[in-house]
Amino acid sequence: MLEEELRQAAAVLDPVPAELLQTALDAFALHDLEARLAELTFDSLVDALPVRGVMDPPRMLTFRAGEVSVDVEVTPDGLIGQVLPPQSARIEVLGGPQTARPVTADTLGRFTSDIPPAGPFALRLRTGAEVIVTEWLRA
Repeated sequence: MLEEELRQAAAVLDPVPAELLQTALDAFALHDLEARLAELTFDSLVDALPVRGVMDPPRMLTFRAGEVSVDVEVTPDGLIGQVLPPQSARIEVLGGPQTARPVTADTLGRFTSDIPPAGPFALRLRTGAEVIVTEWLRA
């Protein structure tokens, strides 16, 4: 009973913002049985050695789901990446309450997005009948 009273008080005094609620619903919607989760296997913020003379290197990420891997470079200008083995794919850059921004990988698996992620982001790849979703990361 106390828990319910506290929940009601919090709903009145400090309601959940609509954008946050929508983000939570979108994140839950990613949890479908058909999508495979691509595990982060390399992050240059953690795994790379510093390079002398380079003050602000781009962030390099590698995700792997079975035989498919995705290499992504995060820059202030956007994303540059490649799906391996090379194949065409539709890639959605998911980020917060805004709608997904789709990009298309060419036959060599290369793709670019000219909008840099501004906060938590993930990638959803659609390669034929397969759907792969990467872990969520902060840009």
